[in-house]
Amino acid sequence: MKKLLFLIGCSWVVQLNAQVLTPEAFIEQVRSFHPIAKQANIKVEKANAALLSARGGFDPVIEVDADRKTFDGKNYYFRTNPEFKVPTRLGGLDLKAGVENNGGLFLNNSITRGQSSYLGLEMPLLKGLLIDQRRANLQQAALFSQQSQQDRLKMQNDLLFEAYNAYWQWAGSYQLFSIYRQFLQVSLDRFRLVKLAYNNGDRALIDTIEALTQVQQFQMLQADAKVRLTTAQLELANFLWNDRDTAYLLNANLVPDTVQFQMYMAVDNPDELINRANADNPSLRSLNFELEALEVERKLKYQSMLPTLNFKANLLNQGYNVFKDFGGALLQNNYVWGVQFKIPIFLREGQGAYRQAKLKIAETTYELNAKQWSTANKIRAYYAESVLLKEQIAAAQQAYNGYTALLKAESLRFQNGESSLFLLNTRENKVIETAEKLIQLRAKYLKATYGISWAAGNLR
Repeated sequence: MKKLLFLIGCSWVVQLNAQVLTPEAFIEQVRSFHPIAKQANIKVEKANAALLSARGGFDPVIEVDADRKTFDGKNYYFRTNPEFKVPTRLGGLDLKAGVENNGGLFLNNSITRGQSSYLGLEMPLLKGLLIDQRRANLQQAALFSQQSQQDRLKMQNDLLFEAYNAYWQWAGSYQLFSIYRQFLQVSLDRFRLVKLAYNNGDRALIDTIEALTQVQQFQMLQADAKVRLTTAQLELANFLWNDRDTAYLLNANLVPDTVQFQMYMAVDNPDELINRANADNPSLRSLNFELEALEVERKLKYQSMLPTLNFKANLLNQGYNVFKDFGGALLQNNYVWGVQFKIPIFLREGQGAYRQAKLKIAETTYELNAKQWSTANKIRAYYAESVLLKEQIAAAQQAYNGYTALLKAESLRFQNGESSLFLLNTRENKVIETAEKLIQLRAKYLKATYGISWAAGNLR
């Protein structure tokens, strides 16, 4: 037993001298370099680019319309009309100003000859007054930009949960392999001593067989633990990427933080977590933004059922100064205006589009309600599991301490010739069995504890 304690102490010294990959450093690396984390950032950038494009619908526009016709030596007509147009977000109103220079033998009589200028507006009076496609695109793009932020957090939340699970599985596999390695070394030393005692006539042949059987059993257990450790290291390597977007395998000199593996984590009350999740969970917030975008779509589709009634008017003046001689005479005499009216007889297209928009809202609302309930139940389930596992860990730790004390006592009795090798091996096997169970419970406990934060959407 003294030999076992010495080897455990040496193992701690080796670990302290090795390069420890802490969970904080590992998660920070995953957050910074993993492709999924970078994809999540690209998703936000794409949404911001779409928002920039939607804002372009309100960019001022300069347009020049010019044409000329000359035939058989005659100047039929020439027209030059540069125009500056400013779309606004106020009721679909568009402001415009322009100058004209028109002439020719056969110029249309409705066109003003010579140089003139105008200042005017265009706006809808029914359909498109409250919202139109340009304003809907801008509002939805702004909402989708905010939704993309939540989608990024959701992708990061899922990624970090998987990364934490891989890390603690590696930590548990490493600790189990270390325990088997330590017990294998103790059993090898005992076998050499028993064999030496047999050669001196102090031990029976059956004792050497018993000691060898224990060595062989620990060799098989250590080999199995090595396989599990290698598998855990490869699972962890799925999350190892560097700043050059290159994946790499885990360095053999790196060891996990087994100190934190033994610690308990503070967990908030599940009711408080559920309340915060309803407000902050990125999956739920993403659906809320989607609902707001669908509401914008519903308002737009409702407008499609209204008649089209557009109004346009221009103030006119001779020359290139539209405000020259501005006054009552100008407002009474120098203007042009018009209206455009259109209404479908059956309104079936508008009614169908509006009904589809309402059904999409209902569908997404049901999805949100189901997601809220499943999120709350996941938090409750992981919380209950973590509490139960904490109790099991406490019981397993007591059993481990008890079996370790019995092994120590049995080892002293064996050294004094008061016990058999069979009893000593039995005590060792119970310690090993309990240690393995304890490690499994701690790995499950950490997964359940991080599962609470994952379900609440708090892993950032």
